Amino acid sequence: MDAISYVIGLARIRASVDKRCLLAGATEMKVPAYGDAEAAFHFVLDGDCVLELPDRQVPLRGGDAVLLAGSPPHLIRTAGPGRVRSSVETPGTAFDTIRSPSGQAVTDIFCGHYSVGSGSGVLLLRSLPDPLVVSFDAADESVRTLAALLRAEALAEGSGTAAVVDALCAGLLAMMLRRGDLPGVAPWTAVADRRIAGTIDAVLDDPGADWTLDRLAATASMSRATFVRHFGKHTRTTVAAFVTSLRMMVAADLLADPELTVAAVAARVGYHSESAFSKAFREATDVTPGRYRRTQIARQG
Repeated sequence: MDAISYVIGLARIRASVDKRCLLAGATEMKVPAYGDAEAAFHFVLDGDCVLELPDRQVPLRGGDAVLLAGSPPHLIRTAGPGRVRSSVETPGTAFDTIRSPSGQAVTDIFCGHYSVGSGSGVLLLRSLPDPLVVSFDAADESVRTLAALLRAEALAEGSGTAAVVDALCAGLLAMMLRRGDLPGVAPWTAVADRRIAGTIDAVLDDPGADWTLDRLAATASMSRATFVRHFGKHTRTTVAAFVTSLRMMVAADLLADPELTVAAVAARVGYHSESAFSKAFREATDVTPGRYRRTQIARQG
């Protein structure tokens, strides 16, 4: 299985479309903060708008998708003459529809959130650029098809619509995670350098191996110094921190198995000392492996 499909599976991600926004000019929509295990997303089908975050503004246009791993309260605003107006919300069966008080809609946006069902998912969200903004090419057939299906389902809004649009937006996340040619920081799941990507795949394939810097550099066919430099450039983190992060994602999934002891999980992700593993896991998740394990098993019934 490829890395993106694997980590999405570990995360147990569920997509939920909350609103479709059909906005005219000079309109703003307020979006509240989401929970710790949730991440807001917006997919702009047509038109232009500005995403206003607490610390920055991000211009968006048709074909752009944005993931907010931290999910702070934010605004979506469209430009236009006159005073900025608040949007009007109409409840729907599958999702609500947001419109401007008046005027012809020029911007079409699907808005929602991703929920993660495991500690692996929380760690995945923390590992991504925030915000993650992906501009899809207008000629990208898969994206055009996705947009057309979303519009068609929204127009019909009948039996099964919620399930279909949610599934489509789950696919959107995978498409975002595999885009590496971004003007800003690309997600580690889409590292452009095939040699660095190969080392990431190798660690995910065998997280319990002894992944020393020498071994990782050899896997990438680079010297130690060159590997460290390239790895930092493409992932914006250190080799040791990244390997630990991947191991903790896998460990969080394994700890949900009642047949495995904490010591067994530690060994499977490369720790010979249960105490060293417990320390690393707690630093990554703010909870001990034992407590995390009891919580996950209780959720399973």
